[in-house]
Amino acid sequence: MGVSPGLERIAGLMALMGDPHLDSPVIHVAGTNGKTSTARLATAILTAHDLSTGTFTSPHLERVEQRYAVHGETISPQDFVAAVSDVAAFSSIYEADEDRLTYFELTTAVAFSLFVEKAVQVAVVEVGLGGRLDATNIVDGDVAVITDIGLDHTEYLGSDLAAIAGEKVAIAKPGSSLVAGDLAPEAAAVVSKWAEDLGITQHRLQSEFGIDEEELIIDGWNVDLRGIHGSYKDLVLPLHGRHQLSNLAIAIASVEALLGRELDADALRDSLSSVKNPGRFEIISRDPPLVLDGAHNGHGFSTLSDTLGEVFPGERWTLVFGVMGDKDIETMMEVIAARLDRVIVTAIDHERAVPADELADEVRALVSVPVEAVPEPAQAVAPRGEGPLVVAGSLYLAGEVRPYLVGNR
Repeated sequence: MGVSPGLERIAGLMALMGDPHLDSPVIHVAGTNGKTSTARLATAILTAHDLSTGTFTSPHLERVEQRYAVHGETISPQDFVAAVSDVAAFSSIYEADEDRLTYFELTTAVAFSLFVEKAVQVAVVEVGLGGRLDATNIVDGDVAVITDIGLDHTEYLGSDLAAIAGEKVAIAKPGSSLVAGDLAPEAAAVVSKWAEDLGITQHRLQSEFGIDEEELIIDGWNVDLRGIHGSYKDLVLPLHGRHQLSNLAIAIASVEALLGRELDADALRDSLSSVKNPGRFEIISRDPPLVLDGAHNGHGFSTLSDTLGEVFPGERWTLVFGVMGDKDIETMMEVIAARLDRVIVTAIDHERAVPADELADEVRALVSVPVEAVPEPAQAVAPRGEGPLVVAGSLYLAGEVRPYLVGNR
């Protein structure tokens, strides 16, 4: 990773800045997949309950200020520059005597500076990587969330689910509440033991809260949910994919855990009506189908494949695929191959990206459909007939091609 992981640097910077990370209650969101969706849903719910909410997610799709939201709205470039200037004044002092801060540590500090300036009442903070040693773990979260646990970033977090669970659950602090999704038994055992040892209140999906009824509709889902403190019927979630129902249930439970009460059902319904999730099964066009998705691991590709089948049954797809060098390409191809007619591989503009020609060779060995290498992402997503097209493999790829796709529709 270039710099040894740990909280010493961010703690030193926060101390110089007056510990802004302690200014407001925090919902702290970890998990292999679904973190950003859950954070955005929790933000929408909090905002609808008249709570000024600051949100920090990562990575961004197109512009760095997209990592930050206040009242559910992306901050302005001017607010971003002001927060960066504030952090820079302190980071230069810190770096004069200590180690250089990482990019993610600096972007995390910008979030806390911004939240203090905007006087938010609640912060929703997404973990960058893992949990235990992530810069965001400087917070003393009131509610810790684990959306799910799968095999990803194994070179940093461990090679099995139990080890990865140990890294992620470390965001849960004594005296907090822990809201967890549907975890594999070996991961759930680690999470439960951590909570029991520290006296943390646990709320588990399909145990203390869950999904009672669901109906697939044209623009998402109609769902009845059972929360920690209340039940909510006839919610309309305008997001695609069955996994988003779990994310919604987790978001509702996390806000209930923070507030310690049942939510206002009308405010909850209103909060969901305008939820958007760019780059996460984002349907750019229905005729012909064009889907942009940030799936970047085997679990994410399995979910993508299922959602393609739910929303566009019977379709066969051209996949535009670009990926980072640390990903399990074999599993990604295995779970989606049956839905593909063709694969176009491309090279993301990132130092860790797999070159297009190298990626094409690897994919050809894994699928039986034609594979073409188009190194430039913009050319890879250029119109090629009228068949269904799905772009996936990395959030960085989604961010790189999204302006082109949206601008040409």
